Amino acid sequence: MRRVKLGGRGPDVSVLCLGTMTWGSQNTGAEGHAQMDQALAAGVNFLDAAEMYPVNPIRAETVGLTETIIGDWVRRTGRRNDWVIATKMTGERGEARGGAPIDGATLPLALDGSLKRLGVERIDLYQLHWPNRPHYHFRHGWTFDPSHHDPAAIRAHMEDVVGAIGRALKAGKIAHWGLSNETAWGTGQWLATADRLGVARPLSIQNEYSLLCRTWDLDLAEMAHNEGLALLAFSPLATGLLSGKYQGDVTPEPSRRALNPTLSGRITPRVFPAVAAYLRVAAQAGLDPVQMAIAWTLTRPAQTLPIIGATTPGQLARALGAADVTLTPEVLSAIAEAHKAHPMPY
Repeated sequence: MRRVKLGGRGPDVSVLCLGTMTWGSQNTGAEGHAQMDQALAAGVNFLDAAEMYPVNPIRAETVGLTETIIGDWVRRTGRRNDWVIATKMTGERGEARGGAPIDGATLPLALDGSLKRLGVERIDLYQLHWPNRPHYHFRHGWTFDPSHHDPAAIRAHMEDVVGAIGRALKAGKIAHWGLSNETAWGTGQWLATADRLGVARPLSIQNEYSLLCRTWDLDLAEMAHNEGLALLAFSPLATGLLSGKYQGDVTPEPSRRALNPTLSGRITPRVFPAVAAYLRVAAQAGLDPVQMAIAWTLTRPAQTLPIIGATTPGQLARALGAADVTLTPEVLSAIAEAHKAHPMPY
């Protein structure tokens, strides 16, 4: 599988990243290990986790279990260097550490917990799961109101956190750091804060991105390209919607929708016609819709690496096949037309 230098200056990673958020809820530890082996065999060397995983549902009693499952694989095989490991520190409302916010005092505690569970001495990419302040991600954009932000307090918070990141970098506990669920303004502030404090800049931003969710394509894409940030695109299949398995407003068993009926707000009257448009593009081109949707993310102007997730070996094999798919100009044009017709389905 093709590899790239993450953010142009980070580690060499496969263009597909293995997602792990179901390990410990929808998947057993043994199934998670099997996915790691299957992905490695296909050339994947990059995986993403978080201290709050598994999800579906998020429960305080399962926080950290995904990282433990990954750590069990590392301890059992001794093959730590086979993987570039990314994980995330969770902030308020995330169940981890009693819902404590991200700040300079909690970051070392969260980091040490992840290191212990993962069974590693250093995390390759340590990410901030979401901002402390209100933001427009997770369907909050319909009511987003930044007028309550206190810019001075936000900048002070960022200085506190970047200071802690700088200490973790110097201690060798992390190699690089990144953002997640951030905005263009927030990203600019993190970059400026890192520069001001003499700390290495963030390497990446992990935001939702798919044919159905393209908020990234404007200011954030410009920011990322010009400042050397990679996009780690989560939910490139829009939580399975782009596979077509929910068409007709059905809920197959087992599936994420069986556990989360609205797919966290993605089920709307507009979503099924939008999915139908992309399914038609794939059918007319003789493409698997799953592979088309993932392969499309790899065509974007700013460096984009999709995070693929699965609950079965067959689903994972299907997603892994996207790395070998090349989309023709005709397909890309048809995708662009479908996007114009269905710009914001949720």
